Amino acid sequence: MSIDLRLLAARVARGDASAFRQIVDHTRAPLYRLAARMLGNLADAEDVLQEAYVNAFRGLSEGRYDGRSKLETYLHRIVVNASTDALRKRRESPKEVAREPRFDGRVPAEARLALRELDALLQALAPQDRAALVLVSLEGMSAREAGEVLGCSEGAIEQRLVRARAALRQGHGEEVRDG
Repeated sequence: MSIDLRLLAARVARGDASAFRQIVDHTRAPLYRLAARMLGNLADAEDVLQEAYVNAFRGLSEGRYDGRSKLETYLHRIVVNASTDALRKRRESPKEVAREPRFDGRVPAEARLALRELDALLQALAPQDRAALVLVSLEGMSAREAGEVLGCSEGAIEQRLVRARAALRQGHGEEVRDG
């Protein structure tokens, strides 16, 4: 069954808070994956996703979503912005000990290790460069779609990708490839 997220968003704008639950149910997995890849930490990804959904609900309820872009794009933008803010805060106060949720069997140990390794590679990147790289190379978006999420041109995304890949090659002495 296909869900029309724009119709659900319109229902939320009209005051139907229960419609937001359906939006969350339909988008939680990809948005959680995006936050985890942006942040390299599952606990931080959960926090950011929760904050992003609060912001999204407010935005939909207050009519800030105009429906010109897909709802998924709007939600990706909110998650990327919240993740970028979290990365900036992390850089400003690096003394905070990285925390991971206790092992509960839902996320395999290999996935946690891969996420830590990815975070170690991406830590040196500026948040917007990291966002562009994650959206295009890991989430499979086109440069145009990533530009919509990040609020910039396709050309700007391409520049961020070149900068990010060059920084990764320089920092780790190995070539980074798409996909």
